[in-house]
Amino acid sequence: MEILITICARGGSKGILGKNIKMINGKPLIYYTLNTANLFKDKLDSPIDIVISTDSNEIKSVVSSLEFKLDLDYIRPDFLATDSAGKIGAIKDVKNYMEKKHNKTYDYVLDLDVTSPLRSVKDLENALEIITNNKEALNLFSVSPANRNPYFNMVEKNKDGFYDLCKHSEYLTRQSAPQVLELNASFYWYKKTYFEMNFNSAITNKSLVYIMDHVCFDLDHPTDFDFLEYLLENNKIDFNFI
Repeated sequence: MEILITICARGGSKGILGKNIKMINGKPLIYYTLNTANLFKDKLDSPIDIVISTDSNEIKSVVSSLEFKLDLDYIRPDFLATDSAGKIGAIKDVKNYMEKKHNKTYDYVLDLDVTSPLRSVKDLENALEIITNNKEALNLFSVSPANRNPYFNMVEKNKDGFYDLCKHSEYLTRQSAPQVLELNASFYWYKKTYFEMNFNSAITNKSLVYIMDHVCFDLDHPTDFDFLEYLLENNKIDFNFI
């Protein structure tokens, strides 16, 4: 089983400048994802290649200064590094590059998001087992139990300009409403067949989920960085993270 781990780190972040290499608890943010990827590679008994997809020389320089040995030859094309470019296109492009470079075909691609680093090697192992055991599944993505529920306390604007529940039901409490999950953007497993079918979204008609049983959140706002740094500095992470 040939596996490619992709780590996509665009240099042109607008919300938080330089967030992929922003220092957090004494290390650039990308370090935590690289560390998990390499620990997973060392533990799994399968050939694994790890590649960085970036358009930024600064990010490459930071990565090369760390202790990890990675493939840094690839340069993400400009058209895949814009605000409107989808991530699936970037993953496809670097996958094709690596397959040509190493003259191989990857059975699975594992994409790790730099800005959602709270995942463990065990998470990745368990998720791989789930998707390999389901012959029909095309991909799998990590999720967390949602704090809000469209059946109970999420609203949207209707055609008359007023606001109503996203999903109408007879449920009177959040606890009695159907469970809903939210993507936490931490990791995505893709089978080879997923790419052969030319999907442009991670959500397909044959997607599986891996439900995180620990804290996991995406870093979109400066406050998110402050919160994660507090958790790291005070040893508050509730699982084996580093």
